[in-house]
Amino acid sequence: MVLAQLGGSISRALAQMSNATVIDEKVLNDCLNEISRALLQADVQFKMVRDMQSNIKRIVNLETLAAGTNKRRIIQQAVFTELCNMLDPGKPSFSPKKGKPCVVMFVGLQGSGKTTTCTKYAYYHQRKGFKPALVCADTFRAGAFDQLKQNATKAKIPFYGSYMESDPVKIAVDGVERFKKENSDLIIVDTSGRHKQEAALFEEMRQVSEATKPDLVIFVMDSSIGQAAFDQAQAFKQSVSVGAVIVTKMDGHAKGGGALSAVAGTKSPVIFIGTGEHIDEFEVFDVKPFVSRLLGMGDWSGFMDKIHEVVPTDQQPELLQKLSEGTFTLRLMYEQFQNILKMGPIGQVFSMLPGFSSELMPQGHEKESQAKIKRYMTMMDSMTDAELDSTNPKLMTEARIVRIARGSGRPVRDVMDMLEEYKRLAKIWSKMKGLKIPKKGEMSALSRNMNVQHMSKVLPPQMLKQIGGMGGLQSLMKQMGSKEMSGMFGGMGGDR
Repeated sequence: MVLAQLGGSISRALAQMSNATVIDEKVLNDCLNEISRALLQADVQFKMVRDMQSNIKRIVNLETLAAGTNKRRIIQQAVFTELCNMLDPGKPSFSPKKGKPCVVMFVGLQGSGKTTTCTKYAYYHQRKGFKPALVCADTFRAGAFDQLKQNATKAKIPFYGSYMESDPVKIAVDGVERFKKENSDLIIVDTSGRHKQEAALFEEMRQVSEATKPDLVIFVMDSSIGQAAFDQAQAFKQSVSVGAVIVTKMDGHAKGGGALSAVAGTKSPVIFIGTGEHIDEFEVFDVKPFVSRLLGMGDWSGFMDKIHEVVPTDQQPELLQKLSEGTFTLRLMYEQFQNILKMGPIGQVFSMLPGFSSELMPQGHEKESQAKIKRYMTMMDSMTDAELDSTNPKLMTEARIVRIARGSGRPVRDVMDMLEEYKRLAKIWSKMKGLKIPKKGEMSALSRNMNVQHMSKVLPPQMLKQIGGMGGLQSLMKQMGSKEMSGMFGGMGGDR
């Protein structure tokens, strides 16, 4: 993701500042200049960058700070806060409720990825337990209905459209009425786009909006236009009551940061960002966790939500039992690989871990890692139950390895690599005795009273160092919510 370059540049500037022996005015200015340069390269408005620099200097007045104050921590906190302010529109967006019919209308220019985003939005909510449906009211673009039909069929989402009817308003009304009768609780209407903002587009949008009376109008915008997003978002907002924005193509353009900050300037909340062409490359946009991940500080809440999403509730006690025992079999490795693939793009998941920079896994490497996992799973499909459930490495004789290689159509070297990976993971797993993933909404008394010292013992030393030591951990707890953080670490400091 191109935003990783922006996050990497800002993280490096903060790291250089932290490594300085003495934090003086020159070190602060060098750090802020480096951050400003990175933001300007991401096409963030000059005025916003200048204001951010002034605000940080006002907050971090080195002359007035008392002796012994952790200047590094204050500067890092000020950068975090100002980046959040830059991206935060200051108002929440409408959220659909399960079981209650809700109509969402998508608007935007042609080529912004609107039709694909409709399906991504529906698929995201389908996984959350909603009953979504798609209505194609785009009669302007040839092939729009075919595209929506193909996407919806792949995602197993009901859809409605017409090859014969040319009136988008009639299609929208008929589709909404039909799905309301079928008890769909999220009806998504895809409208026509144009090559530019023109009167005909805005008039059609207004008519569809009046006829379907949507609960939420979402404006889909291409991130590649950078700070020009401000004018585009404002123009759409004046024509229809845009309640939220989705910014697409964040994986392929350096101007993504500029687009996000420009949209925030219109006071329209960005609710999702599209990070690729696949249906699962779609992220909820929440300012604090987003900035935290951008700076390599992780997003524990997002990571835990992913785990709860992919590990079925009935399997969680069994997984916890195996974790506490420290027993790791090839079958368990296979199951965890399945869960990782269900979580979505690996780089996206790993970026939620504190200390992991998205730059460490470029786009190509991410695909390579997923391909390797699938190869390992193919080899494990050629194993017997006894081999999958054994904890004895000596069971895997040369004859068995050759048989597995033939059965999976892979070279013997690949099977050896897979077994080496198993040994490496088994070693890590054996050290994780007592690890506990708390249930959603559950907080033990230990977790409630957990303090920074306890958490610092739980975290691996390298991760603690990356966060910025004890001070960094304390700051991270404040930013992410200490109770939430403690819940995520709760029980990890058991018998070790």
